[in-house]
Order: sequence, then C-alpha cells, then structure tokens
Amino acid sequence: MHQLKIAALLLCAITAGGQALAQDAKPKGFTPPVPVGQTSNTPIDSIAVVVNEDVITRRELTERVKTVVQRMKAQNVQLPGDADLQRQILERMIVERAQLQLAKEMGVRVDDNQLDRAIARIAEQQKLTVQDMRNQMEKEGITFAAFREEIREEIIMQRLREHEVDNKVQISDAEVDAQLAAEAAMAAEQFEMNISQIMIRIPENASPEVIAQKKARADEVMRQLRTGADFAKMAATYSDAGDALKGGEVGWRSADRLPPLFAEALEKLKPGQVTPVMKSVGAFHILKLTEKRSMAEAQAAAAVTQTRARHILIKVTPTTSAADAKRKLEDLKERLDNKAAKFEDLARLQSNDTSAAKGGDLGWLMPGDTLPEFEAAMNGLKIGEVSTPVETSFGYHLIEVLERKTDDLSKEKQRTAARNAIRERKTEEAAEDWQRQVRDRAYVEYRGDDLK
Repeated sequence: MHQLKIAALLLCAITAGGQALAQDAKPKGFTPPVPVGQTSNTPIDSIAVVVNEDVITRRELTERVKTVVQRMKAQNVQLPGDADLQRQILERMIVERAQLQLAKEMGVRVDDNQLDRAIARIAEQQKLTVQDMRNQMEKEGITFAAFREEIREEIIMQRLREHEVDNKVQISDAEVDAQLAAEAAMAAEQFEMNISQIMIRIPENASPEVIAQKKARADEVMRQLRTGADFAKMAATYSDAGDALKGGEVGWRSADRLPPLFAEALEKLKPGQVTPVMKSVGAFHILKLTEKRSMAEAQAAAAVTQTRARHILIKVTPTTSAADAKRKLEDLKERLDNKAAKFEDLARLQSNDTSAAKGGDLGWLMPGDTLPEFEAAMNGLKIGEVSTPVETSFGYHLIEVLERKTDDLSKEKQRTAARNAIRERKTEEAAEDWQRQVRDRAYVEYRGDDLK
C-alpha cells in the first residue's frame, strides 16, 4: 500500500475514534508515553481533509491561513469572515493537493538547482539578495524552508498546467481575423482629439481678490478669442502653461487621458471651436479643439520607426564587476574606433548574449521591443555609429545602429497582439475548466462539520 495512504489511515485511526478503542484495551493504571518534544498539554494534530491518498492536516490549514492573513494585511486587503476565509483557503489547498498528486504521477519534478535559480530571480525582482529576503521572511514568522517548498509546488503546478492546458490551446486564423475586426469596430467608436490650451494659473492659497483678478484675465482672453483673435497668439501672450510658446499646443489626447471636466467640454465641440472658461483646482483654462479623429484613423495614420541594431553585452556577475564590464567595453570601443576589429567579430568572441552567434545582430526592433535605457541610447545614434557603454538591468552594452526604416504599424505585429489576446483568454478559460475537472475527479473527505 502507498506510504501516504498508510500514514493517512494510521493518523485517521488515532484521530477518529482509535483513541477510544485503545483506551478500552489498555491495562489498568497504564499511562501512555508522551512523544519526545511534546508535553501532555500539547494538542495532537489531526486530519482536516483526505484528498485521494493524501491528507491535509489541521496544522497545515492553520499555517496557510496565518500566511494568507499576513499577506492580505500587508497589501491592505480587507479580510472576509474567519469561516469564509478558512473555506476559501481549504478549497484552494484541496485543488493544489490534487494537482500535485497528478504531477507526481506524470513525473513532473523541480530539482534543487532549478528551485535555487527561481528563488534568486524572485529576490532580484525585489532588489534583495536571497539572504536579505530570507531574513525578512523570518522576521515575519515565515520559515525559509516552507517558502522554498511553496515555490517548488507553484513551479510544479505551472509546468503541469503548461503540459495539460497551455500547450493544447489552438488558435485559428479565422479567430485572429474576428479579433482584429472587433478591435477595429471598437476603435471606430473611440476618438482622440488634437487640442491646444490657454491656462491662467491661480497662486496657491490665493485670496478671493487674486482669484477674481485671474478670472477677469481669463474672461478678457475669452472676449478677444470671440472677436477673432488668434488662439496661438493668445496662448503665447497670456498662458502660464509650459506649452505657451508653442501656441498652447498640447497634441493628440484620447478622452481617457484628459480630466473628465475637459473631456466632457471638448466632446461638445467641432474642430476649430473653443470651450468656455473652465476652473480647476489651480487654474482657469480655455481649450481649443483643433482636430478630431477616430482611434481607427489614428492607428492607420500611425507610422513607427524601426531600427536594425546589434550589440555586445557584458553581464555583471560575481566575477565581473560593473566597473570591469564598463572598462572592457570601453577597450572594445577603442578597437572599433581605430578600425582594429570588426563589431560582429568582437560580438561573437566577447558578448554574453544569445545574439553573439549572429554577430550581436538583434534584427529589426520596434519601439518598446527593448529596455528603455537601451532604446533611448539606440535612438540617439546615427547609422553606423557605435555607442559608449550603456547600462541596463542586463549589464553593459555597446550598440551599433545598422539601418532604420519608417513604416505603417506592422500588420504582423497587430496579428501577433490579437493572437496573444485570444490565447490569454482561451488559456484562462481552459485552465479553469481543467482545474474543475481535477477537483471533481479527486476523492475528498472532510473531517469536521466546521470545514465544509
């Protein structure tokens, strides 16, 4: 018989009536021995739920509730009632236990090296060392060993889900076409506006007299606009905004990127018209609607600059400091400037990136495809120019721009984004259905009316 099943049945016998049988059979005057480390007043753990051939104990449930409560309080999330919280957590534990059993049957494993790398990434995301993260947990009463096992189980369940759900999701071209059509229809109903502004600032803690003076100034600007004055000239003359010398030009904005007061007033206008004087907390405003277009038109008009670039990456490691990485790249740049080496050859020999095999070539890059620091440095280069060392979270880079082109927003990228949106939705739906099936197939027996 499976060892877990033996343990479950043995523990079941002790906690569900076995003690009474033992009491009848023990000789008179018999005192049961107290286990090492346990006093006669220490409560004995008991089974909360049997899940297939495994069990969830009351102690495990109590510990999980304690952990969840700590996390919810840290995130300022309002706690439900004790009974509801316990029921929610226990149900989650049942689903997890059933999934872990299935993963074990299928041979899904996470070894200690893989687990160590995952924990190191978690610490890095929090800008901590693993030891610092461990110390912080222990201060909060969470043992590091328990945390490691929790992460191991999460990775196992993620891999199981990928095998059972994610890899089986299929998306047809017809679904992508339908998604793009739906997005286009939605975009046709949404608008963005090209606006300009005149802002008359109200000083902080201004007296009623000062506020009245500012209002009178705004009204005078409004009077001149109504009699034919040029808006851009009025902005340059009277506006306190930073865009005053640009004629008050703000640029294209969708309604959700504007204060509700402004959006509501602008939606009533036709291109060329101006709003009445409006008052916000710190200023009086006059806005002009210059142009208006649907989001679909905006997307069609959008043109993006794509850059073909290559780089040499030197990562910062325990054996290579940031100063060493930067110095090494400075030496490589000097060789490039002196025509003593070719960029692609140095990339193959020196770069710590997977692109090294291709001479550091990253292919055509769209805005947002790289880290902000990398993109900013790349955009500042001329074709054929090599940057000075650029620091990012990956390390230090030398960047060379090979080509640039300006084109309409990539149709293929739109299809990829649509496909990803469909995949995310279908995967989530399939995962919920799969988890429900795993839960329904599991044998679950509650040991206590307070748990149901």
